[in-house]
Amino acid sequence: MIYKSASRDRNLGAGLVEHRETLLSPNFYKLQLKPLDKTPKYKQIVQSVITDIERGLLKNGDQLPSISELSVEYYLARDTVEKAYRELRERGFITSVQGKGYYVQANDNTKLKILLVFNKLSSYKKIIYYAFLEALGESATVDLQIHHYNVNLFQEIIEKSLGKYNYYVVMPHFTLDTPKATYQNILNTIPSQELVLLDKDIPDLKHDCLRVFQDFDKDIFGALENTADLLEKYSRLVLILPSDANHPEELPWGFRSFCLLHNKTFAVVENAMNEVLQVGTAYVVIRETDLVELVKKMRQTSYLLGREVGVISFNETPLKELLNMTVITTDFEAMGRTAATLLLDKQRVKVKNPFYTIRRGSL
Repeated sequence: MIYKSASRDRNLGAGLVEHRETLLSPNFYKLQLKPLDKTPKYKQIVQSVITDIERGLLKNGDQLPSISELSVEYYLARDTVEKAYRELRERGFITSVQGKGYYVQANDNTKLKILLVFNKLSSYKKIIYYAFLEALGESATVDLQIHHYNVNLFQEIIEKSLGKYNYYVVMPHFTLDTPKATYQNILNTIPSQELVLLDKDIPDLKHDCLRVFQDFDKDIFGALENTADLLEKYSRLVLILPSDANHPEELPWGFRSFCLLHNKTFAVVENAMNEVLQVGTAYVVIRETDLVELVKKMRQTSYLLGREVGVISFNETPLKELLNMTVITTDFEAMGRTAATLLLDKQRVKVKNPFYTIRRGSL
């Protein structure tokens, strides 16, 4: 089988445009190389072949170009092509026949390989994780890594995994002092069709990708609006937002916007330890340790919860239901399920995850 180039980009060496060539095989197989991409060329070859197998463009038994043909047609060193074919063979995607060449060895039941990269593993993230796995069913295998808000660790994870997965599902939460350009550049190294942003949107990426996210400032603003009738009896609102927990910086924006619109006195404090309870104050609490501290303080006073002092807690748990706490929360299960469903459908859309209020006696 002879493969010839239908078109050749003479500016390839200058890296001026994305290089796409068509090899005149029966399947019109297209190998995609991106000169401006920092991903090593051998990894680009590996991912191109795997992606085309998964899309059905390459079938079991299809012959691939020889090492010499790829080297000539794409101006690549033989070592680069050999390294790519060796990895593809080791991972079970191709096989070689002595004296004949390289052939696709994938079957129709090849599972997707997905890398999940979370910022941390909390009880809420576990809900997302298990909903994601359940929605994928038997169609994929999933590896999980945690970057702990550390952008350097995140970069290391991505660099080591590029080309080895079909999809990279990332929670892009980092310490508040991390420059946005730093993690944006890392995310931009992941092909857009393989990247899924989860929980937080990054609007300034180079290309569109699948995003299932919370809109933090609008979510908290909308949730407070939904309880505006209950908040009428409170003249002062306090957001307890720990400074050491790397919570999204958009949270206080939405809180302040609501307070200004409704002429409420407001404050943002780091914890509940030094808070002196005041009649006519409602607290919006992020962390459960602060919620426990507020409940303790309430029990030391004669104030009536939900009448003289109010409490709104973030994220639903069975304990908060037992305590009769008003809760504002995103739908974590929906987030995982939606991301998996859209990924399997090869959608590249932006979806705002549901956020809602559970009205109870604490307000």
